Amino acid sequence: MEKLWNSNYTKVWCANFMIFFSFMIVTPLLPLYLSETFQADKDTIGFVLSGYTLTALFARPIAGYCVDSYPRRIVLLVCYFLFFAFFAGYLIAGTMTLFAVIRTLHGAPMGSVTVANSTCAIDVLHPARRAEGIGYYGLSNNLATSIAPTIGLLVYEYIGNYNVIFIIALCAACLGFIINATVHFPTKEIVPNKDPLSLDRFFLRKGWSEGIVMSCIGLSYGVLSTYLAIYGKEELGMTAGTGAWFAVLSCGLMLSRLIGARSLRKGKIVENVNHGILISVFGYLLFALLKNPIGYYGAAIIIGLGNGHIWPGMQTMMINLAPNNKRGTANATQLTSWDIGMGLGVFFGGMAIEYVNYSAAFWFAFAINVIGVIFYFAYVKKHFINNRLR
Repeated sequence: MEKLWNSNYTKVWCANFMIFFSFMIVTPLLPLYLSETFQADKDTIGFVLSGYTLTALFARPIAGYCVDSYPRRIVLLVCYFLFFAFFAGYLIAGTMTLFAVIRTLHGAPMGSVTVANSTCAIDVLHPARRAEGIGYYGLSNNLATSIAPTIGLLVYEYIGNYNVIFIIALCAACLGFIINATVHFPTKEIVPNKDPLSLDRFFLRKGWSEGIVMSCIGLSYGVLSTYLAIYGKEELGMTAGTGAWFAVLSCGLMLSRLIGARSLRKGKIVENVNHGILISVFGYLLFALLKNPIGYYGAAIIIGLGNGHIWPGMQTMMINLAPNNKRGTANATQLTSWDIGMGLGVFFGGMAIEYVNYSAAFWFAFAINVIGVIFYFAYVKKHFINNRLR
């Protein structure tokens, strides 16, 4: 059997770890940062943080088009450099307006680099190990999600200096850029697309229904992940609970990724997603139902187990719905759909918390997740089976 962990795949895997490490070390602390540094209320926090997701949303389809139409190495390195450089802006943002502008603009390179990096990971995998490799690729996200928030919260607790956290993120992103600069990608002829620009060059139309499911899942996760730190501090009295929550979540993600990789190798893509969305929805129910550490941490492991099956399964679905020259578009569609959900989750979650309470926001997240699950079993599963190309 062809080797899975070749040197190029390992490097791209590590570079992806650095993307999410630098991202996740700051993300859970940003609501606290805005609240403590600029005295922002929850509604304003939701508005400021949702801007990042919106620019990522617009950038990802363009990035998908670029990685399909131009040399992928160049596209990847340009996107990665911009992603790392924007972290320096957090250090100079002296007002909330300037911070909001920098954070919003940072979404574009973040959205682009995740599309470019994941597409390049698929390029350096042997076709026989592709579905399995996609599953293991996600472990880099999960490991970063496990480690980074804990480090960020420890720095916050013991040093109390947000600039130190921003510097760590800047250095991690820089290291990822250096790693990717050493990757040797397979030489592929770029065939100019002579068709006029259309929606299908930026968004995989065959994947629209899968995209709706990902948006529902992303919205639910966006509500929980963004407001975890401030909810834990204000409602449960846990200052450092967020780091432990992400660590528990990541344990579930990694465990299900390892189990799911074996079934993906056997071609059980639909089964992987079936199990994942049914498991995950119970996690959101538990979080909304129990306002105590059992609900808090129990939801983390359940959502982790579910999402660890959903992500590689849905990504493989998107790839299998697309021709080879639209891999970047397929990846962009998957991530754009997630962005739409995350952005809506951050925005509407902030409004629900500000004008009603935390409970309303978390029940809203659960309800949207249920809608996604129903739509998947009623339509999406059959749609994929009927339209898959491989």
